[in-house]
Amino acid sequence: MENEVKLTKLANCAGCGAKVGAGVLAQLLGGMKVRTDPNLLVGFDKSDDASVYKVSDELALVQTVDFFPPIADDPYTFGAIAATNALSDVYAMGGEPKLALNIMAVPADLPKEAVHNILRGGYDKAYEAGVIITGGHSILDNEPKYGLAVTGFVHPEKVLTNSGAKDGDVLILTKPLGIGILTTSAKVDMVSEEAQKLAVKLMTTLNKTARDIMVKYRVHACTDVTGFALMGHTCEMAQGSDVEIHINTNAIDLIPEALELARMGLLPEGMYRNRSFAEPYVDAGETELAVQDMLYDPQTSGGLLMAVDASDADALFEELNGAVPSAQRIGVVKKYRGGKRIFLHQ
Repeated sequence: MENEVKLTKLANCAGCGAKVGAGVLAQLLGGMKVRTDPNLLVGFDKSDDASVYKVSDELALVQTVDFFPPIADDPYTFGAIAATNALSDVYAMGGEPKLALNIMAVPADLPKEAVHNILRGGYDKAYEAGVIITGGHSILDNEPKYGLAVTGFVHPEKVLTNSGAKDGDVLILTKPLGIGILTTSAKVDMVSEEAQKLAVKLMTTLNKTARDIMVKYRVHACTDVTGFALMGHTCEMAQGSDVEIHINTNAIDLIPEALELARMGLLPEGMYRNRSFAEPYVDAGETELAVQDMLYDPQTSGGLLMAVDASDADALFEELNGAVPSAQRIGVVKKYRGGKRIFLHQ
């Protein structure tokens, strides 16, 4: 019976495309009093991927929560994607996820087999990551939603944030771009079966391998590229690190079918929110409009964006190549000169 359920038909937005825009989020959080604690190494005021709290000189807790509406019709696939995406925030901080809690909202008439398979998809991905799901919370809602609250561990002196990039660093990305465009176009049957399978494969690939390789090298900053898109997350890295970032658009792995769909104007709503937030800080140069759209495309369960010391860049890139979906050496970090934060080159 669950095969008859088309989960994406029950949702207004899909996956990370449902995120509140970065600019709006900053306004909502603006002016809130931040409680200080010397052991809170990273809090919500840092625009980072997760919070980090120091427990001892050897251990810090990494905590995050992420959930969203269906991005796939198949319940099991939706659960697996949502779990993969939630776990990614811990990997982006250099941590190892260990425990998780389910977060679920379900329509009262959603078949129990479908609910079971959403949870099973999440459990299977958590198990692959070495994570134990210990419980959770569910509510009734007209629109289904699923995700995880995740706790991980990291050494206090090895925490990676999105604000540590340094002049001379090399930027490396680990997954191709175009997921948001593919999933949006799939709703109107404009995507090939091959591209749909690619999208699911990418969204269900854990960033565990990328993290495990990354921590061997002098990576100064890291974030995962999700709902705010490459431009939004790069902008946060540039602002947080007080640097400017130069990106070679020809070096970015853009999913070919997604690029063609972008040229046709099939773009997710989240792309426009991301452009509104980040575009004022971007010098696009002569970059084609459709390519720019791809850079503002909200990714669900996207790759890690790393700023690595130039002397380690070749070795890190070589080890990532073939071990992650798409290792790309996409740009460099430079000293901030004022004005724009991101410069696109061809």
